[in-house]
Amino acid sequence: MDQRTDRGDALTLAAFNLRKAKISEGRPFPLGATWDGLGVNFAIFSAHATKVELCLFDETGDTELERIELPEYTDEVWHGYLPTARPGTVYGYRVHGPYEPDAGHRFNPNKLVIDPYAKQLIGNLRWGPELFGYQLDHADKDLSFDDRDSAPLMLKCRVIDPAFTWGTSRKPEIPWERTIFYEMHVKGFTKLHPLVPEADRGTFAGLAHHDIPAYLRSLGITSAELLPIHAFIDDSYLIEKGLRNYWGYNSIGFFAPEPRYLKTPFATEFKTMVNQFHANGIEVILDVVYNHTAEGNELGPTLSFKGIDNASYYRLMPEQKRYYINDTGTGNTVNLSHQRVLQLVADSLRYWATEMRVDGFRFDLATILAREPYGFDEGGSFLDACRQDPVLSSVKLVAEPWDIGPGGYQVGQFPPGWAEWNDKFRDTARAFWKGDGGTLADFAKRISGSGDLFNKRGRRPWASVNFITAHDGFNLNDLVSYNDKHNEANGEDNRDGHSNNHSWNCGVEGPTDDPEIIGLRERQKRNLLATMLLSHGTPMLLAGDEFGHSQGGSNNAYAQDNEITWLDWMGIAPQGRALREFTRKLIAMRKAFPILYRSRFLVGSHNEDLGVKDVTWLAPSGEEMTTEQWTDDN
Repeated sequence: MDQRTDRGDALTLAAFNLRKAKISEGRPFPLGATWDGLGVNFAIFSAHATKVELCLFDETGDTELERIELPEYTDEVWHGYLPTARPGTVYGYRVHGPYEPDAGHRFNPNKLVIDPYAKQLIGNLRWGPELFGYQLDHADKDLSFDDRDSAPLMLKCRVIDPAFTWGTSRKPEIPWERTIFYEMHVKGFTKLHPLVPEADRGTFAGLAHHDIPAYLRSLGITSAELLPIHAFIDDSYLIEKGLRNYWGYNSIGFFAPEPRYLKTPFATEFKTMVNQFHANGIEVILDVVYNHTAEGNELGPTLSFKGIDNASYYRLMPEQKRYYINDTGTGNTVNLSHQRVLQLVADSLRYWATEMRVDGFRFDLATILAREPYGFDEGGSFLDACRQDPVLSSVKLVAEPWDIGPGGYQVGQFPPGWAEWNDKFRDTARAFWKGDGGTLADFAKRISGSGDLFNKRGRRPWASVNFITAHDGFNLNDLVSYNDKHNEANGEDNRDGHSNNHSWNCGVEGPTDDPEIIGLRERQKRNLLATMLLSHGTPMLLAGDEFGHSQGGSNNAYAQDNEITWLDWMGIAPQGRALREFTRKLIAMRKAFPILYRSRFLVGSHNEDLGVKDVTWLAPSGEEMTTEQWTDDN
């Protein structure tokens, strides 16, 4: 019997096993596909659908075996229980309903859609016109309707068995004031690492290698902040250029780990990595993107939410529901004002905090999550849910406190319990060491915890996340080596990326052999690192900055899945090793002196017992600074 006949028999058997038991009504909760040891309960929210079909596939996801209509509809949840389904069952949905873009509805059962609660995705998304709910070449664009099947091009969902043996490791529970963040990329950190087996590089298995958390521990890092690891897709325009979405800020699944980071077919690989980090006393923080999805605007593909209940999942223009509110700059904005969408995000966060045991979250464009229809509200539904939830209120929550919508800049406005990325610290520190005039007073505020922004409602200095560099923008080496951005590799004629970087090349643009310039650059790196690591607040170090990794002047390397972004461990120069040792000593100094991580703001108040102020700012003469000296542009 040839292999094709063997495969045909296997498919026939799989189809028979899935068909032989009738689907029962099941339960409307929990949402998603839940294995109970006997079968799988399927539940999916859609307020406006008229019918939902569960589509079952072979284990590769290539062949559709069966379509089963979910038999029950309870509280806007479609559900059914399939006793023949097991962990490993591959599935997706086809959702029926009106295709009326002007009313906000984009149902198209010809398009296979991903379960928003899927715990694992398999396969590779292949771009083609079949992914779109409308005919790409039609004069009416998205008002037209496309009846081609998208399943052959789509990612598929897989039912998982969540069982995992954690052993004796526990969450480190690092106090906020002792926290030192380290922003890193799953692939970029290990892709060129000589101590990680080649087959493991670029994956969670690679990060789980004992040398990785051991290295972070040796630096003094307490908390590893991973760039997005939720399942995401590569934009079609990047594929056309031969590029990929490297950073991952293009989510399509909020419960599933990104498949490209899995060495094995099992999502438990992520748990193994977390377990290794915890065993080394290091927290795992996830950079999460709940503000938008990969489905884009009205001309984007139908991959999940758009085809399940577009009018519920997205913020639409009130008077023109064909169009999306775009406070993110990506084409759409997730509608957290809807209770079921808020539930989705909260359930996702709880899943990662409990089932996956992560220690906290950094929220991309967090202002959007706090938006209500009338604008930013620190008492809004999402922030209120986090405050009241016993799980979410006990993990680290970090906001990127801005978006591009009206009133989007909200640094210092998030409620107690939250920390915030402080771009004022970044810009002021850069400008001060660059030699810009008029920065002294602001510099003093920033190194003392930015009390002007955060000293209210009982907030503490740790609420200010102090950083010099991050994934977005120049890294440390390039900050002192380039005056201008160099993003030509992105294929946008260097138009992308910010131009105002407060950078200084110290005399020559880019690499140089001039020993004086090299010496000045190394000194500037140390000035900036010392400012960050010895200031009040929570420091965040960008991976590779400790040894001078360069991105060749790119300040927007979001699409560079290559040697531009991968850390070159074998190419670290002697000056890089010296910088790393300097960084290690700075972190040790911070930990050794409690005054550097005190839990109260310095405000200049007089201590009656000691007869001194809590802080006194002195001029070079040794006298207390005068108003004139604070405002001196020199």
